[in-house]
Amino acid sequence: MKTKLRERLRGGALLILMSAIGVVFIAPLLFMFISSFKDDAAIFANLSSWSAYLPGAGWSLRNYSAVFEKSDLPSFLLNSTLIASLIVVGGVIVNSMLAYAIARMRWRGRQLALALVVAMVIVPFEVIAIPLLSLVARLPWPALEHGQLVLHSGWFNSLHVQVIPFLANAFCVFLFYQFFRDIPPELDEAAKMDGAGPWTVYARIIMPNSGPVIATAAIVLFISAWNQYLWPIMVIQGEAFRPVQPGIQQFFGRTNSWGQIMAYASVITLPVLTVFLVFQRQFVASVAGTGIKG
Repeated sequence: MKTKLRERLRGGALLILMSAIGVVFIAPLLFMFISSFKDDAAIFANLSSWSAYLPGAGWSLRNYSAVFEKSDLPSFLLNSTLIASLIVVGGVIVNSMLAYAIARMRWRGRQLALALVVAMVIVPFEVIAIPLLSLVARLPWPALEHGQLVLHSGWFNSLHVQVIPFLANAFCVFLFYQFFRDIPPELDEAAKMDGAGPWTVYARIIMPNSGPVIATAAIVLFISAWNQYLWPIMVIQGEAFRPVQPGIQQFFGRTNSWGQIMAYASVITLPVLTVFLVFQRQFVASVAGTGIKG
């Protein structure tokens, strides 16, 4: 009886703790969404009370209409969607292929490659931003002009400059490596006995059994791509290829209304929440199934 009571108390305490942590994370998002329907006077009037998190009188969509009037948000959303989608699709392929080579194949130097991947996980993007900028400024890119193929120097003001440098992600490679390592090697051996090569094993054995880690990598890549801010500011000068995060800086210069700013932030946050909610089950399964937890 005492053991059961102790377990129930421990479970109740854990539930209370997790609920408190959930409230801490949800409260800012709830405040943002609620405030996006209020005018500035209503936001600041309730700022010091719990009513700031509750619906009030005078709700309207004026802030959202102002967002679309004062900024080119549809274009920014389209650009970010294209960039994030290409990075997710290409990143899953590139990172899983490298992880497969390290985890399932035997070749000289693979331990060094794994060490470099782990080392790159802790290197912040700001460290390589300037060298990367110098590199893309010199790289050629083909373009059609008057029916002829011409090579232009520099990748600035384009979608590919926001996609290609971010296809390889060290953290995602490590995620795939941890998951692939736990797949029974007997599957590979059985496939090889039937005449399957490395590409066949990768495409027909490994990847079909890697749904959870693919979903996790997709979430990581999507969030990283959607939240790009520093790099687009460095390589994009016009509005044609500008994503949503640098777009909010432009929107700040056109309004001083916090209700409108909250509306802009709400619009660009919804896709991230949607992607996570769609893949949350696979995300949890991947974290529980890989060696990332220790």
